[in-house]
Amino acid sequence: MNQDKSNLSRRGFLQGIGGAGALLGMGALNQQSLAAEAPRDAQGNIIPGFEKNQNTGTHAQGWKPISDRKIRVGIAGYGLCQFGASWFYQNHPNVEVVAATDLDPGRCAALAKAVGAKKTYPSCEEMIKDKSIEAVYIATDAPSHARLAIMALNHGKHVASAVPAVFGFEAEDEAEELFNAVKKSGMKYMMNETSTFHAGLYADRMQYQAGALGKVIYSEGEYYHDFGPHGLASYNPKNGKIDKNGWRRGLVPMWYPTHSTAYYVSVTGGRFTEVSGLGTKSLYAEFQAENNEHKNPFGTEVAMLKTSEGGISRMAVSWDMKNAHGEKGRCYGQKPRSNKVKGTRPALPPGVNAGHHGGSHGQLTSNFIESILLDKKPIVDIGDALNMTLAGVIAHKSALAGGEWMKIPQYDL
Repeated sequence: MNQDKSNLSRRGFLQGIGGAGALLGMGALNQQSLAAEAPRDAQGNIIPGFEKNQNTGTHAQGWKPISDRKIRVGIAGYGLCQFGASWFYQNHPNVEVVAATDLDPGRCAALAKAVGAKKTYPSCEEMIKDKSIEAVYIATDAPSHARLAIMALNHGKHVASAVPAVFGFEAEDEAEELFNAVKKSGMKYMMNETSTFHAGLYADRMQYQAGALGKVIYSEGEYYHDFGPHGLASYNPKNGKIDKNGWRRGLVPMWYPTHSTAYYVSVTGGRFTEVSGLGTKSLYAEFQAENNEHKNPFGTEVAMLKTSEGGISRMAVSWDMKNAHGEKGRCYGQKPRSNKVKGTRPALPPGVNAGHHGGSHGQLTSNFIESILLDKKPIVDIGDALNMTLAGVIAHKSALAGGEWMKIPQYDL
């Protein structure tokens, strides 16, 4: 499974990084490009995952409607890369985008126009209070994901969240609260992990579910993006701007692990149970512990993990390795892959294309909406989301402790 380049999940609202990806416009089947320039980092390189918008493939071929109902959706987060509009909610035949929000008034207006929302709100918190909204997509900055998701669930709304599910020093406490909110509310929660719908990962998922692989003996995932000496711009809560001193400055690699850890969890539905992590000191100034609010001394982190089926995994995230780029993963089982198992991704509704990050955007949106309409488990539910995320969070704690093996909390409905 050698996969496509990936993102650093971009957020509007309290958000992310430069430029704008080529997005599909509004109107039932009228797909109009809204932006010509892909988002770029401080070195001028296109952010991994935004290299191209994949508009071909399974789009509309073999798709069959399951309902004529329209889910009323609110979207939080546009940002300079227009992230909230790049998931095709505005094109989905079973969705009515009724509201949009971003903390920046200009970006809020642009998001509303891009997704066809008639109502706007000055914050996600205000939008969540709108009783007419059934589901929200939270495309904000990583530190706000859990808090906003919990609030939305407590207000009786289904939630799709950008990655990661929980974040930072508060992640373990947030995990407990988020899990309880999902359990108590009975609403759907899905984390939009893009690796899950990379073509190779999805094909191995189908192999595993068919029993063709047997138990997975070894798996590995890699998310590599050299930030460069100038770092990667992000929302800075101190001044409300997007700059090099935002939440991404000195970001702990394993606090953003899910593009890697999906290469086991999304293939098997299994769990990481224990982890030992190591990190390497970076040459970049922002990854010196005294130069970032995360007190993070590592530019690269690697985790070894035990799995629930008795296998082992190696998962890595790096912000400073040269000539290392994108998301990749491999999965090896007790049995060889079978040519008889079909591994193509599901057909997409008319108007919904595959999109960015390996053609995952449209697939994730379609799966989330389908989970609501059919009352079924989303492809990355709360248990998957928390295991993928906490595996990295605990790996960083282990790295700080010199590689000590640590248990990973388990959350499953």
